Amino acid sequence: MRRLSVSVLFVMFGCNPFAPSLEDGDPYAHLLGDPTTIDGYFTAFQSAYELRDITLYEPLIDSAFVFLYTDFDAGIEREWSFIQELETTRRLLRNAVGVQLQWNQVINQQELEPHVRTRVVRSFNLTVSLEGGEVFRGDGNVNFLLVRNDSTDAWRLQRWRDESEL
Repeated sequence: MRRLSVSVLFVMFGCNPFAPSLEDGDPYAHLLGDPTTIDGYFTAFQSAYELRDITLYEPLIDSAFVFLYTDFDAGIEREWSFIQELETTRRLLRNAVGVQLQWNQVINQQELEPHVRTRVVRSFNLTVSLEGGEVFRGDGNVNFLLVRNDSTDAWRLQRWRDESEL
């Protein structure tokens, strides 16, 4: 009889009191970041680095990606592409025992094409800890060109000019 009354309650009220309710969207988006927003993109990027998870990082990078940096020793600007970025980041994340990335103030944010191309210059602090106790620290600015096909898509990083002082 008791089993029947519980079943009747489930049918009458249309819910299971022992199961959590289902919400629209990803319930963890606030933790890992929602890359359909600029702030969410930076949260997702930070989460991928700090969790040292290349599978979270790769969808944030556009296939036409270019990374630009200054080689201070040679006194020239160098660059690498999507494949080199993924391999370099994969090695970094695999060899680190800890990564802390702190995004600081947005220095400049400019919408180049409404809702589909935005340039963001933002300061950061990065700490990478290796197994032997070695710690690398860097800070400076990133100059990101974020792109997407339309306003409902996730942002992807197409061009990263490193303005750090590592």
